[in-house]
Amino acid sequence: MTATSIKSPRKNGSSAASARRLKSEQILGEVQDVLASTQVIDIHTHLFSPAFGKIGLWGIDKLLTYHYLESEFFRSSDTTPEEYWKLSKTERADAIWQALFVENSPISESTRGVVAVLDAFGLPTNASGLQEARRFFGAQSIQSHIRKVLQIAGASDVVMTNDPLDPEERPVWMSGGQNHPQFHAVIRLDRILWGWPQHWQQLASEGYAVDERASGKSIDEVRRFLADWHKRMRPLYMAVSLADTFQFPDERCITSKLLSDAVLPSCRELGLPMSLMIGVRRQVNPRLRLAGDAVGKADLRSIENLCREFPENRFLVSVLSRENQHELAVYARKFNNLMPFGCWWFLNNPSIVEEITRERIELLGTSFIPQHSDARVLEQVIYKWHNTRRTLAPILANAYQLLLADGAEITRQKIQRDVNRLFRTNFQKWTGFRDE
Repeated sequence: MTATSIKSPRKNGSSAASARRLKSEQILGEVQDVLASTQVIDIHTHLFSPAFGKIGLWGIDKLLTYHYLESEFFRSSDTTPEEYWKLSKTERADAIWQALFVENSPISESTRGVVAVLDAFGLPTNASGLQEARRFFGAQSIQSHIRKVLQIAGASDVVMTNDPLDPEERPVWMSGGQNHPQFHAVIRLDRILWGWPQHWQQLASEGYAVDERASGKSIDEVRRFLADWHKRMRPLYMAVSLADTFQFPDERCITSKLLSDAVLPSCRELGLPMSLMIGVRRQVNPRLRLAGDAVGKADLRSIENLCREFPENRFLVSVLSRENQHELAVYARKFNNLMPFGCWWFLNNPSIVEEITRERIELLGTSFIPQHSDARVLEQVIYKWHNTRRTLAPILANAYQLLLADGAEITRQKIQRDVNRLFRTNFQKWTGFRDE
């Protein structure tokens, strides 16, 4: 993939061509062209704008030591986790490159992604070492590199994940925040919702009258905290990642109480959706650190209860287990305040993405958000959006060909309208986000 493979959006000068009826054999090519030329809003990432300094990850060593590749590394190397963590970042990257790219073919989704990034910048993909790649990334300035990466990826905007209680991130917001026009904030609430027992004292130390049981004034004070950070961040939504064991309602659980009494009322008051990402099983293998999390099937009756009991709230929902996907799509047919989004984490493999996306189209039409990158390293957006477009093209083409066979008229204009909705306007309407 090269920088020329992502085209600029077409202007409105070819309306006659856009309105021309397409034949069945023309549809795939038109779909591919529309997907390539439509800029996407990447609605959930772990990227950071330059204002956050070293928190923002980029470059070949960060790509190779990403936790997806670390877990693969331990399957192809005799190095133990304990030995691995003693290595420097450069030594870890060298070890992963040797094991997964030199001694084995990089055919997994994550390793192919690194190959695609190297190719996008004209770097060797079969080198014995990383010297040339390191020289290239070391010569980049972060501002121009961001512009280049997002242009190659075909992404106009990226949405960050911002934790107001994170000790590295917090000072940036307290000193004025960030103003990069392509990066947008989200308030991440993991430490507050499921991490309350370990983190409530941080709120207390900042002058909020909260206690360990979230009693007394705690609910009002959490709402005051969220309002204060809303002013500071101007987020597009609030978000939390939840375990597969999440239940709502659950009278025994502080998470359920804080969600219903503090967070969701704040979302309504501030006009923000709530994003729920459900299904992680944390640290099933602690030796792998960040790579040690796994997946579990969740009880989605919690989503049913939330959507029914809080009809004025808007929910963005992604679930981690493949087994939960059909149920989520069915709930979205029942509740118009539910927006399914993305194929998250362990689901971000083309075979599973294809299955989930076909299922959603068949049940929901274009009223969902097909993907987000979940990128932690800047350059990952290149291969993740390349793969998304490549996977979506035959799925959409097949849907249009079936529609054509059933008697409908298919035009480029209609394809463009639908891709705009999937890539941009569903999210814009859900969050109120507008193009500058």
